[in-house]
Amino acid sequence: MFGGLVSVVQAFGLYVASQDLEERIIDDTLTAELQDFAARRSRNPRSLPEMTATIRAYVMPIQGSASVPAEVAALAPGRHQLMLDGTLFRAAVAVQDTERFAVLYNETQVSQREQGLLALLVGGVFVMIGLSAVAGFWVSGRVIAPVTDLVRRVAKLHLQAKPESLAQYYPWDEIRELAQDFDDYLTRLNAFIERERAFTADVSHELRTPLAILNGAAEVLLSDPKLPPTCRHRVTRMARAAEEMSEITAALLVLAREEGTQAARSVSCEVETVLEEVVDKLREPLQAKPIELKLNIQAKPKLAVERAVLAMVIGNLLRNAFAYTDRGEIRVNLEAGSLTVTDTGIGIEAEKLPRVFERYYASQHSRGSGIGLSLVKRICDRYGWSITIESEPGHGTTTKLEF
Repeated sequence: MFGGLVSVVQAFGLYVASQDLEERIIDDTLTAELQDFAARRSRNPRSLPEMTATIRAYVMPIQGSASVPAEVAALAPGRHQLMLDGTLFRAAVAVQDTERFAVLYNETQVSQREQGLLALLVGGVFVMIGLSAVAGFWVSGRVIAPVTDLVRRVAKLHLQAKPESLAQYYPWDEIRELAQDFDDYLTRLNAFIERERAFTADVSHELRTPLAILNGAAEVLLSDPKLPPTCRHRVTRMARAAEEMSEITAALLVLAREEGTQAARSVSCEVETVLEEVVDKLREPLQAKPIELKLNIQAKPKLAVERAVLAMVIGNLLRNAFAYTDRGEIRVNLEAGSLTVTDTGIGIEAEKLPRVFERYYASQHSRGSGIGLSLVKRICDRYGWSITIESEPGHGTTTKLEF
């Protein structure tokens, strides 16, 4: 486009300059012929006007008439353009003594030359546009080639302990700086991932061992028939908390793994079984409130998800319903593609609904830390599920999880 624009401007300038030059040459020629004709008439009044293929001269008395074309006789002193016998002429008219002189220049050849020049310039413009396009694509390809190569190499990068340096392939300063930035970022990213992997391994080892000890100790205490009822109740709560912590740890470790692994895709989990297990764990706490838990299983879907992760999602939804319901009922409905939890609790204000999935968000009526629902939303995003909440203050809340 730039080459075409430059060629158009140049062609226009050449054409205008050519026209102006031709006009100046014709005017100079007419002036010289007019002066020469007037000088010859002053020396010899009977001198005949010049009549050639290019120049025509006429002499007319100031008063009276002469045998000249009417178009010429009507011209006033000065420069003119006129058509005579179908031919375009440039005319110069001057008055000397008692006579008026007119000299005409035939512009036919000039017009033909201008048309030829115009055709040449137009052709040159198109040739220049074509050459500019070819050169532009070639130059831009050469300029962009290192960037394209860098993009290709970045796309092939994999997270590994020692990433290959990209800057070594690019001697050019600008591309080398960009590649060096990629190298630095990839190095930091790999270091971060290594720390995350180390942390995940530490959590897996350091937390599971004490939790197993807690569970074992709780089982030993609960097996003692001499344990007082009050202590037995407390130990039962401790055992349940330890078991929940084990499940949460397992679920968090699953979420810490890289998505799309073969192990994650090969897991199959029965939603009904997990739901019933979670409900059984919550029935004892529910006895502390006048709440009726209704479980309606209409289908038995299976999901490619770890049991601990699904148990965490269902457990959070049911515990939220229990925490914000003081009396009434909690209905759990399991269908082929969804799980719905409906309660008759205090409900959620409409302006606060969009923020319930934000991490650490807690309203004035909140009875938790604000992590449960944000964790549920993260799990849903991980597995491609959707979760929606509808609520009416004072009448309850309905949470629907669509698989």
